[in-house]
Amino acid sequence: MIHVAGVFTDNHELLRKHPGLQEHPELDSAIKDGTLRLPTLRAAIGVCLVLALATAPYLYRVGGAPVLWFGAIGIVASFSYNGGPWAYVRRGLADPIFFLMFGIVGVLGTYYIQAAAVLGAPEPWTLLKLLPLSVYLVGLPAGAIVTAVMLIDDVRDHDFDQKKGWGTGAVRFGVSFNRAEITALVAFAYVMPFALWIGLGFKVWILLTLVSAPFAWSTVQNVRTAPSRTELIPMTPRMALLALMHSALLAIGIAL
Repeated sequence: MIHVAGVFTDNHELLRKHPGLQEHPELDSAIKDGTLRLPTLRAAIGVCLVLALATAPYLYRVGGAPVLWFGAIGIVASFSYNGGPWAYVRRGLADPIFFLMFGIVGVLGTYYIQAAAVLGAPEPWTLLKLLPLSVYLVGLPAGAIVTAVMLIDDVRDHDFDQKKGWGTGAVRFGVSFNRAEITALVAFAYVMPFALWIGLGFKVWILLTLVSAPFAWSTVQNVRTAPSRTELIPMTPRMALLALMHSALLAIGIAL
């Protein structure tokens, strides 16, 4: 819910600060004909936050103070993407923040609350400190591919981002830079399971992620060679599907 609230905030700020830019023509059309209004988006943001915060008492009872810190970090990261004076997407810092949030923070928080539910957390900070190194590393492939999803949008929308004055990698260094970054991130996602297998003692089942490698190869090739914005549009959901496939196979491998 916090993440969805951040998505709505991004849409709100784009429509508020750059009306008529046509980066998202369906949203511009909806604003123009009155089927969407900025107060409606603000209300949706509020509803998402209320739903997210409604879980806080239960999670706090299970996991204690660290839960509040995870929630606060999530809210700040989500809303600061394109909201407030320190919006990090405008400064070209979304790549490392996405990687850390989806690859480490989200996984660590999820594992922690389940560990607290099973083991109990009379000293929650001590329990958090005792979590194994693998908890910090196992989500990095997912973080890499989710970051690649975001970077496809940066490549696709670099002309609009330039008009908005944003400093994304595609604006600063050119779209070839982001295409190379996407390639490196996806490659990392397939190298990392080998590191977990060899370095941290995971069973060979963790290499089940390789089943999705042909799909990853074709997706990256399409991203690297797409000649226009139109051809890049379907690559965002395609890369998101790869993230789902890779994470599902990784999870099955860990379970086995």
